[in-house]
Amino acid sequence: MARTGVLGGSFNPIHYGHLLLADEVLEALALDRVLFVPAGVPPHKSPALLAPAEDRYAMVKLATAAHPRFEVSDVELRRAGPSYTVDTLEALRIPRPDLYLLVGSETFLDLLSWREPRRIAELAQLVVVPRVGSAFDPDSAAARKVVHGIGQEPLIVRATSLPISASELRRRVREGRSLAFRLPDAVIAHIETARLYRA
Repeated sequence: MARTGVLGGSFNPIHYGHLLLADEVLEALALDRVLFVPAGVPPHKSPALLAPAEDRYAMVKLATAAHPRFEVSDVELRRAGPSYTVDTLEALRIPRPDLYLLVGSETFLDLLSWREPRRIAELAQLVVVPRVGSAFDPDSAAARKVVHGIGQEPLIVRATSLPISASELRRRVREGRSLAFRLPDAVIAHIETARLYRA
């Protein structure tokens, strides 16, 4: 079975920060592939701010096409209702020794608010990627509370994090400003053609 890293998110839009993080974790953990999973209906985000799921999926496909070990799954787009990570990991049917769930440090500290966090940790090895410059401390009371709640120690992988945010990119589109060097040209072209993120 291929060693698989799962990177979920709204990817609204996907950008070079996501891609560089995925490539560095793939290398650090000697993974066979990183599977990008765009959320159909993210439970923690307002649908009003989201581009249509089909467009977000299309942008991830465009962004990852040139990387031989990046793949994209539409498992959450095909499932009705909110996109819960525990359901996605169940659906992938990959044994835990070969399945790694990639999350940022802020997401990790919020994990106990997710659906069935302990089951998530039973299905996949958690990989926490602290944002560069963040004060994430795996020994802090907040982090230990999560570890106690899920019953598993996460892997900590330090990877380059670029100072790019999807909300800033959406604002730049609304203001008619450049997206160059922040996300792949094919994704920029899709945003323009589909007229995404306009005011």
